[in-house]
Amino acid sequence: MFNSPLSKDFKYRKLKRNKVEIEPQEILLDTLARKKEEDFGISEKKFEVPLSKKVLSAFYIVFLILILILFAKTFQLQFLNGKKFSALAEGNKFIIYSTQATRGVIYDKEGNQLVFNKPSFDLAYTDAEKLRTCLYQDSDSSLCPEFKVLKEVSIIINRDIEELKKEIEKSELSTVLISKNLDHQALILLEAKINSNELSGFQIRRNFVRDYKEGLSFAHLIGHIGEIGAEELKADPENYSIFDYIGKAGLEKSYEEILRKNSGKLRLEKDALGNVISKEIIQLPESGKSLVLWLDSDLQKKIEEEIGKVLKNVGAQKAAAVAISPKTGGVLALVSLPGFDNNLFQKGVDPQALESLLNDPLEPLFNRAISGSYLTGSTIKPLIASAVLEEKIISPQKKINCQGKITIPNPWDPSSPTIKRDWKSHGWTDMKKAIAESCNVYFYTVGGGYENQEGLGPTRIKKYLEFFGWGEKTGIDLPGEVKGFIPDKEWKKKTWGQGWWDGDTYNLSIGQGYLKITPLEVATGFASIANGGKLLKPQVVKSIVDSEKNTIEEFEPKVIREDFIGLENLQIVREGMREAVTYGSSVILNSLPIKAASKTGTAELGCDSYGNCYYHNWVTVFAPYDDPQIVLTIVIEDVKGMQAAALPAAKGVLEWYFTREANF
Repeated sequence: MFNSPLSKDFKYRKLKRNKVEIEPQEILLDTLARKKEEDFGISEKKFEVPLSKKVLSAFYIVFLILILILFAKTFQLQFLNGKKFSALAEGNKFIIYSTQATRGVIYDKEGNQLVFNKPSFDLAYTDAEKLRTCLYQDSDSSLCPEFKVLKEVSIIINRDIEELKKEIEKSELSTVLISKNLDHQALILLEAKINSNELSGFQIRRNFVRDYKEGLSFAHLIGHIGEIGAEELKADPENYSIFDYIGKAGLEKSYEEILRKNSGKLRLEKDALGNVISKEIIQLPESGKSLVLWLDSDLQKKIEEEIGKVLKNVGAQKAAAVAISPKTGGVLALVSLPGFDNNLFQKGVDPQALESLLNDPLEPLFNRAISGSYLTGSTIKPLIASAVLEEKIISPQKKINCQGKITIPNPWDPSSPTIKRDWKSHGWTDMKKAIAESCNVYFYTVGGGYENQEGLGPTRIKKYLEFFGWGEKTGIDLPGEVKGFIPDKEWKKKTWGQGWWDGDTYNLSIGQGYLKITPLEVATGFASIANGGKLLKPQVVKSIVDSEKNTIEEFEPKVIREDFIGLENLQIVREGMREAVTYGSSVILNSLPIKAASKTGTAELGCDSYGNCYYHNWVTVFAPYDDPQIVLTIVIEDVKGMQAAALPAAKGVLEWYFTREANF
């Protein structure tokens, strides 16, 4: 046989003669062949080819390279990236949770709480990155296990799955807030499923939302909070989380840094299986500070009530009012009608009502008291009188014959003079009477000049109006304030391409033309007349307190400017306003239980095709006359015809206010 012992011996002797040694692999192959023959009775001839030394060398080199790569990777992981991966490991080991604190609240001047914190529960999704990755890799979202879980949640919270999907895909955060302020039924079902690990990646967080007591009355003043936006969160990640609400309007916005809570931090240590093995508080939660306002909440509601009656009687729909303390600048009341309920901005309260509010053509969200600009009409006259006296344009005792009109010659066409009319003939009138009866002819004359009487002129009128704070922001501690507008020669030339005419000065002298002033500016300006010449910054917040109502900071009255009108000149103006109550345009206030001083204003807006003319109706009152405690300004928009509107509302408010004070 081919593989017999004889043949092997022969081959061995032959190889030996040729001085060739048998390679180890040859012996191995022969042994295997012989074993196969013995076990299976199969005999086969093998061609025995030895492995090349080059192959073995290559094998050794590859093996050596692999060993070197292994050592290099070990060096990289241990030494070069050791700190990085150690930190990542610690991150997996320790998890930081924020613990809830409460936002500061708001009180009126008497300590009545106007804002409360109400418990709420939010649903968050922490596997957003996994879902985005899965959706990116697989166009069929139904194949993603995370998507299947999300779909189940969408049914529970009654949200469209595609809407949720887009929301998560759009977000750049690993944790996405899915729903805020969960209703009771959804909360119970979600908690049960999360606790049984059916909803992987979801967690419920306890939170707080605002409960605004009588929100409809104080909404423009207090404002509201809303969900924190992505940009707001990026701007301050240290103080906010995705679960937080942030001030969006009113005091909630302007005092956000004071009111906001500082959440605590709890560190959990977990083992490799995810079991919690220790807990450590690394930062205690701290509630936000609270605000005490100058606000007289009963006065606020009374103003709203009285204006509401007048609006119904005269057929108007919009109004604003500001009440200020002339001693401190504290805002006692700030009303803008129509109002709105700021509780509607809490997530999920009443979406349809909120939608209706946002689309209301009357713009109830617009704060007319600080953002509405109006023609003032005769409200301007005490300020013009102050400027005239300060500039010594006319003696307060000098009388002008107010016969109901002035006639301005037309140099180009003498047959077509300009006639500026008064609302009635007043006869011979000095300054006090001009203020009391609101005589247009008198203020045309001293404002623009007429015949032999010098006038202030537009430049000096603007200068003194600005002294009284008109045409500039007051600096009130509320967001959204606008500054009024006082026209001048340069503005008219630039805007209309026309020169400034005498008629423009006459219009400005009685609060008509292009002038636009906010109710807050009017009240602030008149407060300086009431208090003897100090223009005070209006201030809503009186003090900042802690949770025990201990005062942390108190705001002192801030004087913007003073001594811009002499006391003797202001006294003449004050007496003219007092005479407006005793016999003049505000005589209905003479029945008040205290002495008051007042100035009304009626700003003509124009007439419609049916001949109906419309006006902004104003009144500003300060009282008591000898020691003013309150300045009240009311404006009612778009009053049809020459109806008394603001004045009766002021009477109702002040009658109640001083009767109430007397009973204390």
